[in-house]
Amino acid sequence: MATELRCLETMPCHNQQVNCASTQNPELQQAGELIPDHAGGNSDFAGKLTLLRGRVSSSSVPAERDSQACGGATLNSESNGGTGNSDAPASDSLLGDCELSRQIGAQLKLLPMNDQIRELQTIIRDKTASRGDFMFSADRLIRLVVEEGLNQLPYKECMVTTPTGYKYEGVKFEKGNCGVSIMRSGEAMEQGLRDCCRSIRIGKILIQSDEETQRAKVYYAKFPPDIYRRKVLLMYPILSTGNTVIEAVKVLIEHGVQPSVIILLSLFSTPHGAKSIIQEFPEITILTTEVHPVAPTHFGQKYFGTD
Repeated sequence: MATELRCLETMPCHNQQVNCASTQNPELQQAGELIPDHAGGNSDFAGKLTLLRGRVSSSSVPAERDSQACGGATLNSESNGGTGNSDAPASDSLLGDCELSRQIGAQLKLLPMNDQIRELQTIIRDKTASRGDFMFSADRLIRLVVEEGLNQLPYKECMVTTPTGYKYEGVKFEKGNCGVSIMRSGEAMEQGLRDCCRSIRIGKILIQSDEETQRAKVYYAKFPPDIYRRKVLLMYPILSTGNTVIEAVKVLIEHGVQPSVIILLSLFSTPHGAKSIIQEFPEITILTTEVHPVAPTHFGQKYFGTD
């Protein structure tokens, strides 16, 4: 279901395209080409990044580990004027991200990066993008995350008959799934889930910061009555500190839901947010498109037109 990449020095935890540099192939190296300093660096900090490859088993991964090593990836920081000046704290380095992924392991899943996803991420982060372009790109990215989230749910084999009378062996979802959106930004992902599962039931949680304590506080929660028997797709597009999601998972646990059956669907996450959630609930699964120190926290306001 997921393949693992071993990072020898740096790791594109935000899904940068992998530049394999662990082996120096003389046929690929051009004359006079500079080899990155980190290509043969210290391998003490080895990490794992789980990239989703549909539902392919790990046994199908090629044995050539060197071709999967990370190298030459740079952190996708929000820069000013293309100068590379990042708004991210100095402590959130690539090495820190690689160590974070090593600690989290397979619980943090990233969509495979491609140019389509990269463009959608760019438009969502662009402060000059119109609201129409923003919503269009956000809805497309949400759909991709939802589709992969559904791919993590259990299926069972079935037999159907085609119009020509042919017996076809296929699969279908096992019953007992539901969605839960964390209001308000999580509601932006509800339509994407309904577009894929027309009859799925969706619960809601409203969590806001207490004015006095500034801590996350649950104000409203409504779930399907049998949610304790269901697998839950928890929807929250931006993981910044992780506190809101942690409180939401606590509410789900109070209603009998086990963390092992919760799949958190997110568009963007910070290293701190992902790490906080996994440390609190090691069995939960986080599915996102990017891990980056700077999260687009304007998402909810721009999506709903309150910016």
